[in-house]
Amino acid sequence: MGLAFIRVIQIGIKSLMLHKMRSLLTMLGIIFGVCSVIAMLAIGEGASYEAQEAIRKLGSRNIIIRSVQPPKGQSAADSKRTYTATYGLKTNDVAHLMETVPTIERTLAKRRYRLEARHGQRKAACTVWGTEPHHLQMSQAQLIKGRFLNENDERYRSNACVITDSLAQELFPAEEPLDGMVKFNNKDVFVVVGVIQETGSAQARAPGGDTAGEALDANIYISLKSAHARLGTLFLERSAGGYSRERVELHELVTEIDAVENVEATKSSIAAALKNSHPKQDYEIIVPLELLRQAEQTKRIFNIVLGSIAGISLIVGGIGIMNIMLATVTERTREIGIRRALGARKQQIVTQFLVETIVLSIGGGLVGVVLGVALPFAVEHFAEMKTIVTLPSVVLAFLISAVVGVVFGVYPARRAADLDPIEALRHA
Repeated sequence: MGLAFIRVIQIGIKSLMLHKMRSLLTMLGIIFGVCSVIAMLAIGEGASYEAQEAIRKLGSRNIIIRSVQPPKGQSAADSKRTYTATYGLKTNDVAHLMETVPTIERTLAKRRYRLEARHGQRKAACTVWGTEPHHLQMSQAQLIKGRFLNENDERYRSNACVITDSLAQELFPAEEPLDGMVKFNNKDVFVVVGVIQETGSAQARAPGGDTAGEALDANIYISLKSAHARLGTLFLERSAGGYSRERVELHELVTEIDAVENVEATKSSIAAALKNSHPKQDYEIIVPLELLRQAEQTKRIFNIVLGSIAGISLIVGGIGIMNIMLATVTERTREIGIRRALGARKQQIVTQFLVETIVLSIGGGLVGVVLGVALPFAVEHFAEMKTIVTLPSVVLAFLISAVVGVVFGVYPARRAADLDPIEALRHA
């Protein structure tokens, strides 16, 4: 019995080798299907990972409050050629929150300026952040050289600044950036005291952030008091028909909560504390923990959608196999009749045709796995997109290809086995 079974398998493989081109074309559907399942899931996994990492870097215990300009009203002030819009967080909001919300351990206040930085003849558009000395501890930035801002810089409103490594390479390509001079708007001069590296610029990429026209890593940090004293809180922008002026004391306030389980309750407390002093709702509250949970849910849905789309190609490949095998049955009717006349049982005929379809499916699956693993690496290298190939996606794609071979091979095999031997022998 064992030898007979092996003989049937050998006959099935030999039949495939007699029609190499047809077998290869039949396998292509499975190859592309398996490849697309692995590659699409890898790209989706990579994109989801980057999004979750950006949110995670904001801190699972953090709550971020950002100033948001409310819609301009139709008041008399708004109708003038030049007006000042005052909105957003204020410095006294920090003390108020610390007093009224006991679960807040510490805060980090920041003020943003979009300016042009110059060093000699070199210039670069950048974002200047007025921040506090403990910024480094509450962010994912790493100090490369020099030092970060300290309490003396804050107390004495010094002209010290810290720049990102990418901006240092742009402004100081051939010289040491430490102790170098950086000028803002051709008037305010600051001395570089440190260089930091930001891992992904999480603040800039976080949902709700305003990054339009902003280089994500071209950041300069100065003390918050220096920012208010030297750069002010008034922002002037030319617009159609005149100028618009905005007065904002703080653009962002990061609050660190004492425990993860208190984050959601603290969000409500912060909203209640700010409601009385900000009736126009000129702020938004961002909870990275909530965003992370949403991102994880989105990831699951995204993977299901991508997997389903890619799985359709596998089904199409399976239909292609069934179509070819049905045509093969018709083509090999006389061969089947001769084998039945020589004593071959129905089960042996079924096994032979199932072997052919399974070999096509598994062979196409193996080639598809190789291509599916290689393609994400090529995408990551040439397109600079994060891709993650997971073992479950590879195993799932391969198993589906094998199942497709069995499922779509059963009907042609049964049809071949059910042929009447006498009628089959009459077939020309």
